[in-house]
Amino acid sequence: MSDGYDPDFLGIPLPLPVPVAPTTRLDYPRFSVLLDEARRFAAVTGVVIDGASLREQPRTGEWRLDPRVAADAQAGPEIYSRNDLDRGHLVRRRDPGWGSADEARDATEATFFYTNAAPQAAGFNQSKELWLGLEDHVLSYAETTDQRLAVFTAPVLGETDPPYRGIRVPLRFWKIAAWRNRGSLAAAGFVLDQTELVDTRRGLTVPPLGAFRTFQAPIADIAAEARIDVGPLARVDTFVRRGLSPVAARELRSLDNIVL
Repeated sequence: MSDGYDPDFLGIPLPLPVPVAPTTRLDYPRFSVLLDEARRFAAVTGVVIDGASLREQPRTGEWRLDPRVAADAQAGPEIYSRNDLDRGHLVRRRDPGWGSADEARDATEATFFYTNAAPQAAGFNQSKELWLGLEDHVLSYAETTDQRLAVFTAPVLGETDPPYRGIRVPLRFWKIAAWRNRGSLAAAGFVLDQTELVDTRRGLTVPPLGAFRTFQAPIADIAAEARIDVGPLARVDTFVRRGLSPVAARELRSLDNIVL
């Protein structure tokens, strides 16, 4: 079932980011999850994407627990029943779905393990224009090396995340995409904030005027907030290279606002 994240996929060594908190590594076809068993969510996910051989796969697969770790170390189906929370893929279903038809099917179905999910307010998950389109946008930009990407995504596991059904609901998510640009490594970092969409004090409701917000942010700031070691990624941040740091994170209104 597993071959995991490939640190040499871009032709430049790029290890998985390393969380400060202890984690359990789980490998799946073309991606890996570093699971924080105490929080029951991934602290880091990493996937490699070959844009030149992506396949449009029918949506197959059912959400299930990973038998390699204890059930109480995963945020399972009980978190998502009878409320306004969606099971949000961290590694997108489509991202590892490349290569042969069988390989693509096996990889996309593996994204349905609960270890690859985090609770996202319904309004958040249905607004796909920005957050869910970031990998596609970067792929279209990264024309070198046959449009290959490495993408890292996870919730920010904050100490003040609100409690709900034995977990704490993450309010912010981060994503870092990396690619080759003229033989050198390049990367961009993003943050999504669903704070205004989550209210656990009233049994988890979605306020009618709430909204999620998507930002491009310095990778070094993301690393500090998420408490992860991102290796070389902060040094090749396109946001910083364009002179936009130390300016604070920049809210994105459209894909055209992204700095690559």
